[in-house]
Order: sequence, then C-alpha cells, then structure tokens
Amino acid sequence: MLHKLLKNTGLPLLLLLAGIAGCTSSTQIMGSWKSPEIEAQHYRRVVVAALTDNVLARQEVENDLQAQLQLRGIQVTRSIDLFPPSAASKAGPDVNMLLERIKTDGHDAILTAALVDEQTETRYVPGNMGYRPMTRFMWYGSFRGYYTYWYPTLYDPGYYTEDKVYYLETNLYDVNSDRLVWSAQSKSYSPRNLRKAASQFAEVTVQKMTEDNVLPSVVAK
Repeated sequence: MLHKLLKNTGLPLLLLLAGIAGCTSSTQIMGSWKSPEIEAQHYRRVVVAALTDNVLARQEVENDLQAQLQLRGIQVTRSIDLFPPSAASKAGPDVNMLLERIKTDGHDAILTAALVDEQTETRYVPGNMGYRPMTRFMWYGSFRGYYTYWYPTLYDPGYYTEDKVYYLETNLYDVNSDRLVWSAQSKSYSPRNLRKAASQFAEVTVQKMTEDNVLPSVVAK
C-alpha cells in the first residue's frame, strides 16, 4: 500500500498550504481510522513526507510535522532530507530503495500528507445593518427627519462569496509490515498563508494522533 502512495509525489499540496490565516478554526479533522493491530503501539522514529512537487510547501509541512512530533519525544526525519528535490525524478524516488533506506536507518513508521480533493462552496454574507429600535421619538416629528434617519439603516445588502474547501489526507504506515495503521482526513477553508497553514495543519493532525493513542502525549520538559 505504501509503495503505491509514494510513487505519486506530485499531488498539489501547495493549493491547500497556500495558507489558512484568514479563517478562525479553518482546519479541522473530519474523521480518523486506526488499525486494531496497533492498540498500544507508540512509534519512536518516524519519517514525515509531504507528497507534493512544490519544494516550499514540502519544507513547511515537513518542518511543522517534525516539530510537533519532537514535542512528544519522537525522533523525526524529513523526507526532503532522504531524497532532496534535485535527486528525485518526475516519477519520484525509487520506492523500494527509499523503503530500504528507511528501514536501514532504524525508522519504524512513515507519516504522509497529501491533498485528495478540493471544492468550492458559495455562502451568503449578510450586511452589517439591520432593524434598529427607536430610541427617541423626535425622529417621528417630520417625514424628512424620519426618512433621513432610517433609510441608510434599513437595508445594507449582503453579498455572496466563494470559499475554497480543501481535503487533506494524512496516513501513518508501519515500516516493517508496509501496512496502513492510521489515517485521517482534514478540512480547510480559504487558505491564504503558507506558514500558518502548515503550522495549524501539523498541530491538529498530531494532536488527533495523540487522542487516538497512536502517539504519546507531549513530553514535559
């Protein structure tokens, strides 16, 4: 299973990780799955791999995943250090050679991140004005006064806007068995800033892995 996924490293992750600064709680985990075979498994040496051909997005995602995992006492290697962009062909690195190197270096798991879908949602943004109760009867004294006071406040038209919605899949593979042991899908709205997007994505993803008892909690200093 891991062999097939690693052969496709050109997924457009940058489309999602152009950033998420403009929205509150813009990244959320929609659901996760864990293999019953790893009920008490805590991986200690993990390779993180952002599956994209965009070097900047790859670096940002892998850096932030690395930071979050290290907070939990896990040794982390970025895939960009194992197979730099200059050394990878358009089809990606040789997956058998890659896995052999990962095993030889003593890693026990691989964490991948990839964009799997994108959609556009249209939503209505209401105006800021609305009905305002009268506070003084003096405005009823004349039509001119009443009209002049009320007309600007009666209706402030809203507008329709389109939000980009991105779905990112994160998978954890056991190196020795080459099997998927944990998977989650996250949802992000209207990305705008790469730095914050990668950081938020890494934080919510690794936190969910901790909640699912796949990874240990943050190690106290």
